[in-house]
Parts: sequence; C-alpha cells; structure tokens
Amino acid sequence: MRPFSLVGLDHIVLRVADLDASLHFYQEILGCSKERQQPDLGLYQLRAGQQLIDLVTIGSKLGGTVPVSPDGRNQDHFCLTLDEFDEVSLREYLASHGLEASEAGERYGAEGYGLSVYIKDPDGNTVELKASVGIPLS
Repeated sequence: MRPFSLVGLDHIVLRVADLDASLHFYQEILGCSKERQQPDLGLYQLRAGQQLIDLVTIGSKLGGTVPVSPDGRNQDHFCLTLDEFDEVSLREYLASHGLEASEAGERYGAEGYGLSVYIKDPDGNTVELKASVGIPLS
C-alpha cells in the first residue's frame, strides 16, 4: 500500500537560453509574477497560480552548459507534493518498486521549505517528491 497520496504539482524547472525572452513570455504574456530570484545560482522563480515555474539559465550553476535544443532535454525536473512524508515508509515503498531516492533535504517550493527526495522515472526524468508544508515530518 502506498504510504502517501499526491496533493499536486509543486513546481517545474526549465533550462532557458535567453532569460529576458523567457521572463517576458512567462510574466508579460502568461501573467506569472516574480516570486524570488538567486542570480548566483541562475535561478528565477515565477508564481503561476499556486505553483512555481523555475527558470534556470544555461551557463549557470543550476542550468549547466549544454545548450537548449528543441530536440534535447530542456526540463531539469518536476516536483510533486505529497500529503505525507514519512521518509522510512517512502524509501521502503520506492525500493519495493526498484527505485532509489536521493538523500532527503530541505528545499524551497511553491508552499515554502519542506523535505524532499529525488527519483528517476523510466525515461530518466528527475521527479522530486516533496512534503506539503504544514504536515508532520517523520
């Protein structure tokens, strides 16, 4: 039995080649608002309703050096919010499905800081599983 239920999508992280063009698109065209930024990491977080869209610039600490390409991987990871985050039960559950989780860490998302782990989907995409803020952490 699964030791959690999904609450929703917390955020998505996109690698961008032209930050100004991306900020214009997401803010001016789609109506996202600026949440916070960490230029030293190349991270620009935009509010999209209750979720976040994180833009990371190519050539930055988080964005890496591989150019953006329509034929290549442009998404860094996406994050799902969990209603419960019992790390032991979560790891046991994931292991029972042949999945290895990263070390748990306190990370920032749409609801603020919370514990999360990273796993890989069958295609190698990174999925972050993050505690909903306000739930008990075990």
